[in-house]
Amino acid sequence: MAKRSARGARGAKAREPKATSKKPRRPSAEVEVVGEAPGEGVETGILVITTLVLLAAFLYVDSLRGIYGEGMFF
Repeated sequence: MAKRSARGARGAKAREPKATSKKPRRPSAEVEVVGEAPGEGVETGILVITTLVLLAAFLYVDSLRGIYGEGMFF
């Protein structure tokens, strides 16, 4: 087992940075928050594709049920 030093965490001094920057601080530039332009985006595309896939799946299942005379359209 490793030996502990006589200096514990309670008696230790807080560490201070050894070096400081000599560069003068530049004032930060203001940043203007710009919102997205209204229009069609990724969300609209996902909505359209999902709707088309669900409609195609419904028609496919209905055509399979139509073989047995149970379909609504086929």
